[in-house]
Amino acid sequence: MSTEVIDPKSLDRHECSACGYVYEPIKGDDRRNIPAGTPFEDLPPSWRCPVCGVPTSKFQNVGPLNSPSGFKENLGYGFGVNTLTPGQKNLLIFGGLILVFLLFLSLYGLQ
Repeated sequence: MSTEVIDPKSLDRHECSACGYVYEPIKGDDRRNIPAGTPFEDLPPSWRCPVCGVPTSKFQNVGPLNSPSGFKENLGYGFGVNTLTPGQKNLLIFGGLILVFLLFLSLYGLQ
């Protein structure tokens, strides 16, 4: 059994600033024969965005999958919701809306 240490930075996704394509190291790039598990930094210099063709210099690091959205320097502000993932934020927002709706429905039972 081999215990390979994975650098968390190598799992960071990179987004194309021109078209929004996101390179995910876990998936690689089938169109250009880039195997799964290849970090963005290890891509060949000739690799370009498979959608629009811009070079790797036009990509920006967006962090790992399911990481909190937003700028890293802003994650400490607010009431703690800045550290939630997008899925957790959706659950919080829509769960709150459902609770408010149920509260208003329960007011009809007070007659």
